[in-house]
Amino acid sequence: MAQRSAALKARGITPGLAVILVGDNPASQVYVRNKVKACEDSGLRSVLEKYEASLSETELLARIEALNQDPDIHGILVQLPLPGHLDTHKVIEAISPAKDVDGFHMASAGALLTGLPGFWPCTPHGCMKMLESIGYDLRGKHAVVIGRSNIVGKPMALMLLQQNATVTICHSATPDLKAMTLQADVIVAAVGKRHVLTADMVKPGAVVLDVGMNRDDNGKLCGDVDFAGVSQVASYITPVPGGVGPMTITMLLVNTLQAAENSLAA
Repeated sequence: MAQRSAALKARGITPGLAVILVGDNPASQVYVRNKVKACEDSGLRSVLEKYEASLSETELLARIEALNQDPDIHGILVQLPLPGHLDTHKVIEAISPAKDVDGFHMASAGALLTGLPGFWPCTPHGCMKMLESIGYDLRGKHAVVIGRSNIVGKPMALMLLQQNATVTICHSATPDLKAMTLQADVIVAAVGKRHVLTADMVKPGAVVLDVGMNRDDNGKLCGDVDFAGVSQVASYITPVPGGVGPMTITMLLVNTLQAAENSLAA
């Protein structure tokens, strides 16, 4: 990443990421602060724009359009969730696909679905990089994804499918989750519910990626997986915090770099 950033700077371009935060959601403030810091640490330029929760949809859409037109901004990120009066779908679709470094635009989703180049959502992309880092070959493996969100579950399933895994998506209407997870070589837990996956639900040697972000009774960060128990059964497991979260931010920076490189070719 440092090499790519240096190559861009040699051509007079500093990759720029605009982060928009509407309202004062405490978790969102932490996420945004981490993203901005990661940009600065990696030599990317970040622009943080904070707005009151009362910001109108018209004002927000106008600001996004201005950033779409700004040649020094290569990536635009609107921190979710948004206040209830703002239409999240409309806001995401207002971002230029060329600057959609979160990978949430319908154009990005369509590119992923059809196997065309585009920005992949950062969290599932980070999960794929983690599997790659341990040299895990997904071909013919059974992967179970717990969760069906547009941000993690669905794109995660598509990325696993691209690597020739057999994929099962489980969710709140799945009648016997344990029966599914016990078959899995890889489990991705992404529902935002504590201890949704326990040791008795994991076959020995499985790889477990914990995407959840919750707080326990003491207010301490924890994931969707019972780490203490599952870590005794799994061959690999990601911790919370310190696992998928940092990888998500890394992939955001990679997408921003890619957007800056794409701008040269445009």
